Amino acid sequence: MKIAQIAPLWERVPPPAYGGIELVVGLLTDELVARGHDVTLFASGDSITSAKLESIHPQALRLDATITEPSIYEMLQLAQVYERAGEFDLIHSHMGCAALPYSKLTQTPTVHTLHGIFTPDNEKMFVHSKSQPFVSISNAQREERLGLNHVATVYNSVDVSMHHFFPVADQPAYLAFLGRMSPEKGPHHAIEIAKATGIPLKMAGKVDPVDVEYFDRQIKPHIDGVQIQFLGEADHFMKNDLMGRAIATLFPITWREPFGLVTIESMAAGTPVIAMNLGSVPEIIADGVSGYICNNVAECVAAVAKISTISRAGCREYVAHRFGVEQMAAGYEAVYQQILAEKFSTNGHLLAAR
Repeated sequence: MKIAQIAPLWERVPPPAYGGIELVVGLLTDELVARGHDVTLFASGDSITSAKLESIHPQALRLDATITEPSIYEMLQLAQVYERAGEFDLIHSHMGCAALPYSKLTQTPTVHTLHGIFTPDNEKMFVHSKSQPFVSISNAQREERLGLNHVATVYNSVDVSMHHFFPVADQPAYLAFLGRMSPEKGPHHAIEIAKATGIPLKMAGKVDPVDVEYFDRQIKPHIDGVQIQFLGEADHFMKNDLMGRAIATLFPITWREPFGLVTIESMAAGTPVIAMNLGSVPEIIADGVSGYICNNVAECVAAVAKISTISRAGCREYVAHRFGVEQMAAGYEAVYQQILAEKFSTNGHLLAAR
């Protein structure tokens, strides 16, 4: 198949640090190339890929301080893709609702992976284009009330071989938290859990401008460099090392997380996850096998006390079998084949009617 993959321009593919969508796009693109597909990746010019790379800007937009209107570059990118739509059998967009107005104007089908959440504003565009084929990254992510044409759920993945396995945790023991320092990710709960157990907490993640006030008020006062440590934004190797050496990774979210890539990254390193029972968590974590699913902070504290009963080798094996790159690529190949078969069937009927 000739496939176009469209990635956001804000981060490069794959990202040097934070950037879950770009990481998934990079893994999928390279695996599709390895499977013999002719893939063109539309992404920032500094992206690293085995596919053909096309870009309208030489680097990730986040790195260019001269850019004041990133949406212009997004439109230029989508114009570039859809002006060349006839070159591809299928277009795969990872751009949320941005590609929807373009995809309705060409005969080349577009599949849209929903990486984010629905908002009162973007729902209007999704409903307007609800007949387009959508892929969810978890069943919990779906909003059935919108009536979208969900053709499949394909879980995100990690390349397990790129994650060093830690058969035992470091001593003295510590807990890990990785993610944006934002209320929905629950770092304030992670601090509460750590203090209740008396076990040190090592935290890493970025602080977006919108979350500075939250970080300054609810997180920063607790950072003492001993019980609570904040290490800043982490790259892949730092994340792997930080989680892999921990006795557990805390995932005390306060919102309906669509997926939560950090959970499978932790398990790939051998470290079980203690998570709140929200959003996709029950689809990703096997309770008592790769971690514990909890309903409140008290249950999270209790889970820390029994975390040693979880097999670290079992965590890694669980991820390899359920969230490996091969499983994700096979899932998307099935979606592509289904969409192209439906297109052929529709076009055949049109020709017969003539």
